Amino acid sequence: MNHFKLIIVFLFLWTGCAVSAQSARVKGFILDSENHPVADVNISAGDKTTKSDAKGHFQIFVPSNKKVALIFTHISLKMITLTVNLKPYETFVFNPVMNNSEEQMGEVFVSSKNKKRVQGITVIDQSTIKKIPGANAGIENVLKTLPGVNSNNELSTQYAVRGGNYDENLVYVNEIEVYRPFLIRSGQQEGLSFTNTDLVQNVDFSAGGFQSKFGDKLSSVLDITYRKPTQFGAVLEASFLGGSLAIDAVSKNKKWSAVTGVRYRNNSLLVNSQDTQTNYTPTFADIQTNINYDVSQKWQLSFLGNISQNKYLYQPLTRQTTFGTIDQPMALAVYYEGQEKDQYDTYFGAIKTTYKASPTLTFKLIGSLFHTIEQEHFDILAQYRLGNVDEDGNMNPDNVDFTRGIGTQLNHARNDLDALIANIEFKGFKEWKNNSQLEFGLKFTRESIRDRVVEWEVIDSAGFSINPPILDLPKNNQPYEPYTGPLLPYQNIRATNFNDINRFSGYAQWNNKTELGSSQFWYTVGARFQSWQVSGADVEGKNQTVFSPRVQFALKPDWDMDMIFRLSGGLYHQPPFYRELRDMNGNVDPNVKAQQSVHVVLSNDYNFKMWNRPFKWVTELYYKSLSDVNIYSIDNVRIRYVADNNAKAYAQGLDFRLNGEFVPGTESWVSFGYLKTEENYENKGYIARPTDQRLKFAMLFQDYMPNIPSVKVYLNLVYNTGLPGGAPAYSDPYLYQNRLNDYRRADIGFAKVFVDSSNQNLKTGWLKNFKEFSLGLEIFNLFNNQNAITNTWVRDAYTKNQYAVPNYMTSRVFNIKLNARL
Repeated sequence: MNHFKLIIVFLFLWTGCAVSAQSARVKGFILDSENHPVADVNISAGDKTTKSDAKGHFQIFVPSNKKVALIFTHISLKMITLTVNLKPYETFVFNPVMNNSEEQMGEVFVSSKNKKRVQGITVIDQSTIKKIPGANAGIENVLKTLPGVNSNNELSTQYAVRGGNYDENLVYVNEIEVYRPFLIRSGQQEGLSFTNTDLVQNVDFSAGGFQSKFGDKLSSVLDITYRKPTQFGAVLEASFLGGSLAIDAVSKNKKWSAVTGVRYRNNSLLVNSQDTQTNYTPTFADIQTNINYDVSQKWQLSFLGNISQNKYLYQPLTRQTTFGTIDQPMALAVYYEGQEKDQYDTYFGAIKTTYKASPTLTFKLIGSLFHTIEQEHFDILAQYRLGNVDEDGNMNPDNVDFTRGIGTQLNHARNDLDALIANIEFKGFKEWKNNSQLEFGLKFTRESIRDRVVEWEVIDSAGFSINPPILDLPKNNQPYEPYTGPLLPYQNIRATNFNDINRFSGYAQWNNKTELGSSQFWYTVGARFQSWQVSGADVEGKNQTVFSPRVQFALKPDWDMDMIFRLSGGLYHQPPFYRELRDMNGNVDPNVKAQQSVHVVLSNDYNFKMWNRPFKWVTELYYKSLSDVNIYSIDNVRIRYVADNNAKAYAQGLDFRLNGEFVPGTESWVSFGYLKTEENYENKGYIARPTDQRLKFAMLFQDYMPNIPSVKVYLNLVYNTGLPGGAPAYSDPYLYQNRLNDYRRADIGFAKVFVDSSNQNLKTGWLKNFKEFSLGLEIFNLFNNQNAITNTWVRDAYTKNQYAVPNYMTSRVFNIKLNARL
């Protein structure tokens, strides 16, 4: 509690110190009629003056909330006059062309778009997503640097938000919900995220307290919009991890436009840095397109399509892992036979039509189809030897001086899944002149699942079969007494499920902006409902319905400080998806209820200037009270549910984020989060949930070398305290609580920029064909930290002990990356 008080005191001290006079900013590049930069242009705004530099760049601060005339003059070129009216901390980009034939005059009124800020939505710049290094670069890579977003697996694109798990996050592309494969159990099998960074225009993220128009999940919303191109262009990226190509196309009459991307990825570079030596042949590829057609000024059509094929061929050979303490170092040597063959083929198509009946009334009709065919087949025999290292301190597992355990483990799986998900949705938007809007929608979803699960594991130690720990079997006291009980697999899961789920859902919400005294006040009041029923060959569930009211309030006081206070929350439900219906033995319970959460978020958003540059400080305090909780266990990225709704839980925390131009012209941020989440299963008492990641610190930093500004530096740093994931999967968490070590990772990238927007008019030779061109070096896991995702538990029949051997993630890896834009 004392730490909490110190944080609050620090926050208010920071707020008090950062107060500055409100102003706005105008910046840009000045060119002549031949598109050459113009230096030494005098820019004046009242009593403030500045000059453009050798590259034609300028920046000037002007008073806000009033008309200001900017005058651009040059000794040999005609004058330009621009009148602006900007809101506090607004940045207006102006790129004038000066010539010697005529003067130019213009007036621009710019109003601040507070909508997303008022809603508590974090906007992520597309250029930042492309630049920041990471083992799985992309949108999710940047999300993991935000407060409240946690992950301890750099090979995975999945993330947990404020105590939730990977299944509790909504993802939309062009207002269409997208899905991911079902059977993936480890990050290195994932390959590619659905979202293609090369096609993205806008990325919005909400970590909680989101509006009714978004779907029925408990944790977060990622809302992505693909761009609608206006001219031909192409983007190319290539590295040791794969490559991508995106092409923009537009018809002559501008009615048709399309952006199409092709990607290929190979994780061999990363997986080869792990302890296990393998023959590893992954193929992750997809093609994605977004096609738009303007039928008329009022009617638009669009198509979003994706075909993805992930092949994961894995043949482990040997593994050598050293662990333990300085006083008692130990080593594990494993020799493998067999292989794993996994394949995930997904097909996605969606058609969206938008009709603007009037300037204030819009209707949308969306239909989508998602089909995934997945197989997970493996037979892997592992023979291990566990022992102490030699007296000379040699940590090579081949030089152990005492063998503590010898054993064999055989894993088998023949898992196949075929899922078809169809959606049709109608949405409407009505706006009135008094800043009020009504949004509403209805949706029908049908999910058809065909699933076969066959998994078993056989274990022996020194020739003695290990029986399942959860069954009441005769005591095995070999070799002192003969064992007369049955010989059973250590784990054995067999199930075949053919299920259909029909869902009806809808929402309505009212948005309004008004005045509260001299302050601005926004509010959104809405509600969602969903009704669903699970059926199948051998099961017939009852019809269930949930109702979810949600509210948001935002207040912007009439202060000198540009500050917004927000209060949001409501009753959130998560009706079960197929994985949540399936219990630990693979059987489907059709009457699993929706998990329920009362969610409250109190936040403060403060814009200010520091070092004469714009910054933002965001603070959020949240609390979730969960009931009808469907508890689960996590093994790498695979989630397995108990499917009985017999628990309650809570999550509470505090998030901070400071972002702005630490370096002029670039956005960076620092985030910190505190989280505590616990669950109470069958009234046994509260214990930590699998996602109880108490502390999180992250930094995303962009810089350039002062003497060589074309050399850019990008740093991605994350620190998370350990998750409660170190116990054996079969163990009772009430009897055995064990946490993994802290997760520490730093990725850094260096890029030599040959062409970009600041110097494209100076390019010569073959570089004339490019709008952007850069070549970079990336170093993943810069400090070579050993981060463990899970533990492998090695059993010794002689001593009856079990040893936790950490399964480490990737070590330090170097990558070369090329980026180009036409």
